[in-house]
Amino acid sequence: MRYLLIIGAGYEACEGIKIAKSMGLGLIIADGNPSAPGFAWANHVIVASTYDGEAIANQAMTLKATGITIDGVIAMCADVPMSVAIVAKALQLPGLSLESAHWVADKLAMKDRLKAMNIPIPAYCAVPEKSDIEKCASLIGLPLVIKPVDSRGARGVQYIDSIEQLPQAWELAARESPTGRVMMEEYLPGPQFSTETLADCGNYFTLGFSDRNYEWLEKTKPFMIENGGDSPTSQTIEVKQQVITTVERAAKALGIATGVAKGDMVFSNGQAKVIEIAGRLSGGYFSTTQIPLATGVNFIEKAIKLALGEHLSKQEVSAQYEKGVAIRYLDLPPGKISAIEHLDKAKALVGVELLSLFIQPGDIIKPLVNHTQRAGFVISCAATKEDAIAVANTSLAQLKICYES
Repeated sequence: MRYLLIIGAGYEACEGIKIAKSMGLGLIIADGNPSAPGFAWANHVIVASTYDGEAIANQAMTLKATGITIDGVIAMCADVPMSVAIVAKALQLPGLSLESAHWVADKLAMKDRLKAMNIPIPAYCAVPEKSDIEKCASLIGLPLVIKPVDSRGARGVQYIDSIEQLPQAWELAARESPTGRVMMEEYLPGPQFSTETLADCGNYFTLGFSDRNYEWLEKTKPFMIENGGDSPTSQTIEVKQQVITTVERAAKALGIATGVAKGDMVFSNGQAKVIEIAGRLSGGYFSTTQIPLATGVNFIEKAIKLALGEHLSKQEVSAQYEKGVAIRYLDLPPGKISAIEHLDKAKALVGVELLSLFIQPGDIIKPLVNHTQRAGFVISCAATKEDAIAVANTSLAQLKICYES
């Protein structure tokens, strides 16, 4: 039996873990939570933080010493490229190098690398001290985005359109950075996109392409909370192709030759530019659910094959069809929840593929400041993008969330 080491066993990872199991693989699954739901499919369990690559590698080497052959490593809905790279190096497996993992984990190093390789990006600068904020802001210009160099889930990411906001914004961004580092970058107006690319020995196949939805921005500012996305894109074929070309060039520049490149992209002033690239599978059920619904391609299966050192044929990375897919998040006012009603009715709507809530009676809803606080979501599929969006919005509208008075 071939074994795959999967880092991450949370609820969202379970969709990918089940696909790996269906491929006939033995699974070694690592997560810091001893009760992680993904462990239900594990042949062997490693209880270690997903951020502790050394601990995972050491336990994997111990298993290997018992005669288990580990053929690949992959992160499942976990933003831990350095852990994957450490394990891949220790076990001599396909995947990111330590250098590439550093570039995709550290947003400042990423921008430095992309700039050096002539990849279009927003103007940016490091802001090492709070006393540097006005100098850096004058270089970037307003509006701008201030963010932690090495956090995730939009924690500490803020849209700034006045100098007066900067001191408090810098302090929050610094708190959300594990290393206390902050950066600023130019805010580029224009449509934004989520992309997902498979890399097979320097050949790139971008199957995931979704328009990002920021209709909440005006009410959540300075926090930049995305309200889902939808596909196929409403942009022209030319714009889509320019975005794809740019994200694939960026993946190559960051050394992602085999594996997955997740792109956050923008098309501004007639040019596609890179906001961020991640060397991993995306969250938000994009890789596990949305891409397969939109294209008919089992994206996770292809990513696992790459992690095992296999190659992909042109046919298996070609979209089988193009359907409308949308994800929308539940928008709730602050308060204490007393009851949740009509969940079954919302799930039963034709076209609803997945509806999940992260709340229960007794929970207190707070104003949104990052993506981890969103209360729930629905993913829908229909013949067209417009129909999929309508189904998603109608489904969420069925829900009745009651509050304590």
